[in-house]
Amino acid sequence: MTISRRRTGRITPSRRALTSAAALTTAVVAGGLVAPAAFAAPSADAVIAEVYGGGGNAGATLTNDFVELANRGSAPFALDGFSVQYLPGSASASSTWQVTKLGGAVAAGSRYLVAEAKGSGGTVALPTPDATGTIAMSATTGTVALVSGTDALTCKTAADCAADPRVKDLAGFGGAVVREGASAAAPSNTTSIARAASLADTDDNGADFTVGDPTPTNSKGETTGTGPEEPPTAAKIHDIQGTTRISQFKDEKVGDVTGVVTAVRTFGSSRGFWFTDPKPDSDPRTSEGLFVFTGSTTPSVAVGDAVTAQGTVKEYYPDAPSTSNYQSLTELSSAQWTVESHDNPLPSPTVITADQVPDVLAPNAGGNIESLQLEPSKYALDFWESHESEIVSVTDARVVGPSNSYNELYVTTKPKQNPSSRGGTVYLGYDKINTGVLKVQSLIPFDQQPFPKVNTGDVLTGTTSGPVEYSSFGGHTLLASQLGAAKDNHLQKETTRRQRPGELAVATYNVENLSPADSDTKYAQLAQGIVDSLAAPDIVTLEEIQDNTGPANDGVVAADVTLRKFTEAIAAAGGPRYQWREIDPVNDQDGGQPGGNIRVCFLFNPSRVSFVDRPGGGPTTAAGVRTVHGKAHLTQSPGRVDPGNEAWTDSRKPLAGEFVFRGRTVFVLANHFNSKGGDQPTHGRYQPPTRSSEVQRLKQATVVQGFIKQLLTADPRANVVVAGDLNDYQFSPALAKLTAGGTLKDLIATLPPAERYSYVFEGQSQVLDHILTSAAPRGVDYDVVHINAEFADQASDHDPQVVRFRPSNGNPFADQANDFADALDQMAGRVAPRS
Repeated sequence: MTISRRRTGRITPSRRALTSAAALTTAVVAGGLVAPAAFAAPSADAVIAEVYGGGGNAGATLTNDFVELANRGSAPFALDGFSVQYLPGSASASSTWQVTKLGGAVAAGSRYLVAEAKGSGGTVALPTPDATGTIAMSATTGTVALVSGTDALTCKTAADCAADPRVKDLAGFGGAVVREGASAAAPSNTTSIARAASLADTDDNGADFTVGDPTPTNSKGETTGTGPEEPPTAAKIHDIQGTTRISQFKDEKVGDVTGVVTAVRTFGSSRGFWFTDPKPDSDPRTSEGLFVFTGSTTPSVAVGDAVTAQGTVKEYYPDAPSTSNYQSLTELSSAQWTVESHDNPLPSPTVITADQVPDVLAPNAGGNIESLQLEPSKYALDFWESHESEIVSVTDARVVGPSNSYNELYVTTKPKQNPSSRGGTVYLGYDKINTGVLKVQSLIPFDQQPFPKVNTGDVLTGTTSGPVEYSSFGGHTLLASQLGAAKDNHLQKETTRRQRPGELAVATYNVENLSPADSDTKYAQLAQGIVDSLAAPDIVTLEEIQDNTGPANDGVVAADVTLRKFTEAIAAAGGPRYQWREIDPVNDQDGGQPGGNIRVCFLFNPSRVSFVDRPGGGPTTAAGVRTVHGKAHLTQSPGRVDPGNEAWTDSRKPLAGEFVFRGRTVFVLANHFNSKGGDQPTHGRYQPPTRSSEVQRLKQATVVQGFIKQLLTADPRANVVVAGDLNDYQFSPALAKLTAGGTLKDLIATLPPAERYSYVFEGQSQVLDHILTSAAPRGVDYDVVHINAEFADQASDHDPQVVRFRPSNGNPFADQANDFADALDQMAGRVAPRS
């Protein structure tokens, strides 16, 4: 599966990610790690103070975008001949910097407001701007530069822009490619990025800017809403949280909010504290906990402090609120507080027991559930919402999703809920989400207690407790201020048996964006998986083989260097000298990481099986089926299956190959269907979620099934194997289409329910990879080999699988004769192929 985190994962961590200082030395971008962005020299005077691109957008109050400058120096800073310029966050070759010319000066310690494009919405105008432009900025991602000069910049990378002496200051946000240090977090239609009041400039946008309410201020000190300020409304925490997901006080100022501090987040870009009212109301729907967001500033409070706070109630979404698929987090922003006393007793945590979280995930609302009254005794999502920002605890929790690079893991609060045979929890149907799964992160600085490295089936012994909040990645999350000790239950990586002399072994393995840029360690781990865990199959379909330059988007499409390095690693691990067959794609036409050009490939052991090479196959040429003497054959081998069909738009095209094993022809189709990117999350605000990506996979399954029907029409006894990462479940429409009419059998469905998984996502053990066979193969023996998905140490995020069988000769009498000969071979230990 190609991860965009996901389905597959993440593109950019939200501001909610708990990141250690050490982790901030690298930046995560669409599918991989890159070196830190370049740094320029910090400015001693004029800096970019605030950027807002949501003006006039849906949900916005302000009508215009704006850029606000400030002067850190002790003398006026002349702006004649200067400009502010804007570049999209992911600039293409045709993208250009847009320019707004400036004039006048920004006084020492003062502000300077640049109005930009006006949208169609909003109700509040900016204060009188000091300069005006027409740039329509993105609300969520982009780069703004303060430039000495009015000619448009030409740099498109962080390093090139840092080297341009005209750049006075620069602010990249929302994962922008051009930025200083790490990118600032993504704002929205209703929020901006802004420096702290100190105007500190460390040339690290991620550290210098935080997301908050837009506060445009001009050189006269005027801002929106200048005048007598309305007093905040007195409210209790349970009043703010309310009985639905959205606070009745959303975007309003509240005061006299009292409670006891229960936890503090002291690192990362989402610092703040949680406090709980020790005098709850009697309504089980209303949470008594609330998060106070302080950005990158560590709040000056301690656990046990009794505080009285005021601020603006916000519903935080990780993306634009108007289009978000996720739930929100109710929080207090732009807050002020008074510590009334110290060392107060903490409210008792909610102890989560095995039967406490409901088995049903959410109401079948047919749309947005945010306005519905919570029913915490009926629905799991409502249960967690009713405890949002309160302290919860779990005891001796079994790990169902291993530790990952984001310092998170998953446990189950319902140990008897669909357990896998190896300690996980299995996802067996759209209506069978495992509601006991709970993500765990840590509030404890990692230099005090390193985050545990655990595998599926391990246990967090003792008590793990802390506030619970909703996360766009993984759903509800326990942020542990007390983290249980990890107990190693010694989960072992599996191995499968070796195929017998008369058995053909066909495996499939998603090797997760393998390219020469990967480490020798990854190649060695993958090779060991082929040789030792899979027992050197005769044929392997590989998914996510990248081109020779990997993530570099440079027009290279050949993958011979990647495949040579992999096959050499396999040989060095004691495996056979595999050969390969593949077809290079058209550049950037098959989806996946831009520039990576992932494709499916065949590896085969020439001492056991022969590949039938027939010329003519190409990236846009369709393989066909012809009949010779009553037997089916491919017109091209290898050949792509209907590559021009719109079902394969921005997706990998299947690869068909014709093999011969002991005189018997076998057809193998290697597949990698489109990813689940774009689907609404199972834990989001839309219930039931829309799985929009299924439409394309159903079309892809229809094309593949049509090709299989051609083969079986030409020869009803043809040996056919369809294998690969189909990015879908055994109960999905795509798999129903592939198996319709009994032409193919999905082998994962033949396993006991507790063993039906090859991938672990958000703590749910599930199926993405499949092997299907036609009716002809005899003695079918199938195995999913668990070596990756359940482990913190992974060579790939997928587990491989293998099928062993005796191919049919198309004639029952010949098959019996071959079976007898195979039995003699087995008794004699003969393994050489027979012509």
